[in-house]
Amino acid sequence: MGAQATALRGQLRSLVAEQLPEDFMGAFTDDPADLAAAQQFCRTLAEQGLLCMSWPAEFGGRDASVWEQTVVREEMWAHHEPRGAQYMGVNWVGPIIMRHGTPEQQQRHLPPIANGEVIWCQGFSEPEAGSDLASLRTTARRDGDGWLVSGQKIWTSYATMAQWCFLLARTSKEDKKQQGLTIFLVPMSDPAIQVRPIRCIMGPHHLNEVFFDDLRVTEADVLGEIGAGWSIVQDVLSFERVGIARYARCEKLLNDAPRALGAAWAELPDELRARWTRMLVHCRRARLLAYRLVELQSKGQVRPGDASGYRIAVTKLDQDSAEVLMEIIAAADVDDPGVRRFRDEVEDHWRYSQASTVSSGSIEMQRILLSRALLAAS
Repeated sequence: MGAQATALRGQLRSLVAEQLPEDFMGAFTDDPADLAAAQQFCRTLAEQGLLCMSWPAEFGGRDASVWEQTVVREEMWAHHEPRGAQYMGVNWVGPIIMRHGTPEQQQRHLPPIANGEVIWCQGFSEPEAGSDLASLRTTARRDGDGWLVSGQKIWTSYATMAQWCFLLARTSKEDKKQQGLTIFLVPMSDPAIQVRPIRCIMGPHHLNEVFFDDLRVTEADVLGEIGAGWSIVQDVLSFERVGIARYARCEKLLNDAPRALGAAWAELPDELRARWTRMLVHCRRARLLAYRLVELQSKGQVRPGDASGYRIAVTKLDQDSAEVLMEIIAAADVDDPGVRRFRDEVEDHWRYSQASTVSSGSIEMQRILLSRALLAAS
């Protein structure tokens, strides 16, 4: 889809230039105007059929190919993800509800996502259950025709702004800890839910604690089967890990470096420029791994090992490229406005990269999953 992809990239870049402030650095800064700009940008994308391109038309998409959606994904991440928190609903909450939700759940939740009107958060990790998610302690105990959910989640991105939570809780004690887990779709406006922000270098909205104090849920809130939440979680992680095109942001910043530095670029040590070149090669490797996953995903063939291999490559790229870029800007003239903007982008990238090998499953867990997959295949 060469010419088609080029035209789509041009359309998206024009929208970014027209719709977003010149100094836009993402939705989650200390300035509330940035979040407002991202929310409006999402609605603009939705109006032009660009937010959920690959979704079926019956759910608010336009039946575009997964490759067109990949172009959108790359351009958004290359430009500080101006969809803000909406990418979560677009990339995996919506597709998972399409796969496992009832017609009533699909009718309730999919149109607001497709229209860019709703933000979701993910209630997975807990203080004693991060990478070992199946050890979670949040419980849903039977109460009449529903359940009462009590427990704590942590590191919950966007919880302060989200309207809905994709919540994993234990509904029964079974022989294996992966059994007896259930997914609930719950409104964050319920008074039984309390959110406490966690300050971090990435700015507001990214990390939060969420407490559930006898949150009442019903059968209508259950996604899939009672006790079958773990299989849905595996589905979620396959969509989530391929849905974030970090390599696109790395590649754009690396390619921008010579232009931003101007004459100072030639003065950089040869060793540093060699590392810069190596990072561009690693960007291409991560991109090709992502494309392989997109192709497998389009056929319903993504396995945990496939996603883990990509995740390892792209998170290491995130951190390694950030270190190289930080060394490059240390040699730049910060009095030049263009260099100052580039420096701010690099520093923002470095801050985000610090958590990349921990979020969505630590890199150690990804290596374990990949090792198990390779051993099973041998």
